[in-house]
Amino acid sequence: MKLRKELWFGFSLMAIIVGLVIGMLVSVPVITNGHIGLVMLALVVVAIMLGFPTAFTLMGMGMLFTWLAYERNTTRTLDLMVQSAYKTMSNDVLISIPLFVFMGYLVERANLIEKLFKSLHLALARVPGSLAVATLVTCAVFATATGIVGAVVTLMGLLALPQMLRAGYSVPMSAGAITAGGCLGILIPPSVLLIVYGATAGVSVVQLYAGALLPGVMLAGLYVVYVVILAKIKPSLAPPLTAAQRLVPLPAPLVAAGAQGHRHALPGLWSAIKGRRNAAVPTRYLLGQLAIALAPALLFAALAFTGYEAVTRVAAPEADSGLQEMGAGGGDAEREGSGLAEPPAEGGGLAEPPAEGGLAEPPAEGGLAEPPQASGGVAEPPGAAGGVSEPPGASGAVSEPPQAAGGLAEPAAAATPGSAPGATEGATRQPAPRAFWIAIGIAAAGLALFYALLSYARLEIFKMLLSSFFPLMVLILAVLGSIVLGLATPTEAAAVGAFGGAALAAAYGRLNLTVVKESVFLTAKTSAMVCWLFVGSAIFSAAFALLGGQELVEQWVLGMNLTKTQFLVLSQVIIFVLGWPLEWTEIIVIFMPIFVPLLDNFGVDPLFFGLLVALNLQTAFLSPPVAMSAFYLKGVAPKHVTLNQIFAGMIPFMGIQVVAIVLLYVFPEIGLWLPQVLYGR
Repeated sequence: MKLRKELWFGFSLMAIIVGLVIGMLVSVPVITNGHIGLVMLALVVVAIMLGFPTAFTLMGMGMLFTWLAYERNTTRTLDLMVQSAYKTMSNDVLISIPLFVFMGYLVERANLIEKLFKSLHLALARVPGSLAVATLVTCAVFATATGIVGAVVTLMGLLALPQMLRAGYSVPMSAGAITAGGCLGILIPPSVLLIVYGATAGVSVVQLYAGALLPGVMLAGLYVVYVVILAKIKPSLAPPLTAAQRLVPLPAPLVAAGAQGHRHALPGLWSAIKGRRNAAVPTRYLLGQLAIALAPALLFAALAFTGYEAVTRVAAPEADSGLQEMGAGGGDAEREGSGLAEPPAEGGGLAEPPAEGGLAEPPAEGGLAEPPQASGGVAEPPGAAGGVSEPPGASGAVSEPPQAAGGLAEPAAAATPGSAPGATEGATRQPAPRAFWIAIGIAAAGLALFYALLSYARLEIFKMLLSSFFPLMVLILAVLGSIVLGLATPTEAAAVGAFGGAALAAAYGRLNLTVVKESVFLTAKTSAMVCWLFVGSAIFSAAFALLGGQELVEQWVLGMNLTKTQFLVLSQVIIFVLGWPLEWTEIIVIFMPIFVPLLDNFGVDPLFFGLLVALNLQTAFLSPPVAMSAFYLKGVAPKHVTLNQIFAGMIPFMGIQVVAIVLLYVFPEIGLWLPQVLYGR
């Protein structure tokens, strides 16, 4: 009956689409090529819903209707197909897709997710709904490292779902946390969706990555807040962990040295090293444990020192920025106008004034042909008492400040205001800004709290995080940091990420011929799917534009006299509804070429629109009946977990996605602030 209900739903939706198309054709007085283009669009959607391959459906429909538009000219149809395919395959951005996918499959096979989930759920043991929170954080971190929704949902379904069910968590809440967390990989960089959207809409993938960071973190944070509040209000849905579930086993050498889970680690390790308790434990082992415990303090000190050096350093003034540059760069006329024929001689004094244009006697007529200030000479008029009859000698005693003479006589070393003449170190340092000291204070307070709570049990959790969480974070920061900061292109960063994934797999003893073969095969399969989708999308878009469908849609939308807000609401509602029967790849390659040309008419930034779409398209994985994440989870869940329970758990997280879209629209700086800071958009 369940399958029959889903079939009825699908057939009903297809009937509605066909009915709308028939109604459109009947209502218009003349059927134009644009209407035929809309018929092609409807037929593509219906064919995909019937289960036909998306890429080949797009290509087939595109070629068929192009052939009709060209009045059955086969040669021109084939030419258009070849040109569209070549244009798509020559896009350099697409090279990063197989590299990122390969990195994801290698990281998945490094077996880090089990260690990561265990360490996080122990670290968050006292948080309400700790297992669900740990699941969401694990999914966010792992999705960032892999970007493969199916892999994350499947692995977390095998790992986290049984533990949550054994702990008494409700099935809908457990399933919702896993499916929603697994879908974060299509939003948080490095996301293949953002690459596909950037290549389709002509938007910089680098800026998309920078813009998607904060919305992705915001959405993950909203998930966590929802779980915590729900677990606090209804503890029956997510019971707290028992003492046995929170127990952290200690290594035998530490137990032999007198360690207990609740005791503070630093004093205990220090006393074990100095006392008699290290008789049965190697001192080298205890020193290693102490070094691990002190690692955050050493890292804090190194970062604080490096940061202080960076924020207080002042660039040294150029040595040749004074008279030498003026003398060398100006011509004779400029030198005569400035009152200095040559740079000053050694000793720091002023050179002999030139015969003309210098500090000669006032003109016989008693007037001044040009004010001295304009010529860059001494500001004191020649006729004043005590006038200068001869320029100062080697002593350099000038009554007026050098700035009055154009700032040329001041030595470079004394350029800092307030410094004594001849001072050389005044310009090399400046006071650290207040923001730096605030950041240092917050970090120091956090470090003090860390050491105040550092028991032996928490030290073991910290060691588990060191071996699972931090390697992934280093890989993620290396890939995303190099892209966002402009140090590497997405393709170059993807290559670094693929190498880093291989290094992680090798470090954990998981890099062998079987793993490499599986990763390469799955990467080739995924990359071929994406590339064929691009080719099919290019042919379909060319046929749709050739028939005039894009122009017809644009006239229809502009004829509605929508405001910017109304257009965005309409477009996002359409994408949300399309997320029910279609996947995100189909929505991007079919409908983005229709929406993107309309953005200029409403003053919508394509980058901002892409971020809204990326948030919205997660519904393609969370909305029935296609909700692929639900089927991924159902495939590995216990038999008593039904699809209806999984769908029920996903609905609240779909509501959170809508809230996130509204927040991004109301506060667009969430997505645009980082690109503006980094790239000056």
